[in-house]
Amino acid sequence: MTADSILSWTPAAVVFDCDGTLMDTERHWEDARDMVLHSYGCAPSEDFAEKARGLHYTECGRLMADVAGRPELTGDMTESLLKHFRELVAADPTTMPGAPELVHSAVQFAPLAVASNCPLEVVESCLGMAGLRDCFSHIVVPNDTTRPKPHPDVYLTAAQLCGVEPADTLAVEDSHCGIQAAAGAGMRVLGVGPRPSDKETALADWWVHSLAEPAVQGWADARIPAQGTGPAGPGITTA
Repeated sequence: MTADSILSWTPAAVVFDCDGTLMDTERHWEDARDMVLHSYGCAPSEDFAEKARGLHYTECGRLMADVAGRPELTGDMTESLLKHFRELVAADPTTMPGAPELVHSAVQFAPLAVASNCPLEVVESCLGMAGLRDCFSHIVVPNDTTRPKPHPDVYLTAAQLCGVEPADTLAVEDSHCGIQAAAGAGMRVLGVGPRPSDKETALADWWVHSLAEPAVQGWADARIPAQGTGPAGPGITTA
């Protein structure tokens, strides 16, 4: 762990994960996965949630079909997963502790982007309901040419859209899958979550249990320019 590499540094851009980092939606993915599996008469194993955490939803669908021993149901299970997740998020759109405060501080000194494995419309909806959408210049999600995490593509694209080098960019992530992607892109990583694994701590430069920790907000606030509001206001580009 090299927290000083972040604490003594001002990034040229900050790229956030969405699920479990900005939005308290990882529990919705877990509940949605359980609902799908139970509907097919399967119970997830104890380590299933950790295996699925942070994966692209299509990969989750494939993983669930494998667990059920029914690979031919991958498409149906993926569709059902996304349907349940959207319903759960719409009923309870909640931000992670400290996330709105960090975003509102960071946008005053650097352009912000989101790099997510979720569908674009889901990220847009979540951030819109949380009142955070206007803070982000870009939202990057996997597409035909941009591979999902743990590949680094979404992070590399986010840095490019922000007009900065990956080495000058901070990634904020909660899952091993996402941390792999950000570290693979060459970014410094602020990891967040209650129980970091050895793999996560080895890749993250600084690990905190919550973005609400005073050290996190203190770091961000110290970088806000004394005069003016920092970078020009964000646009609404997506990729």
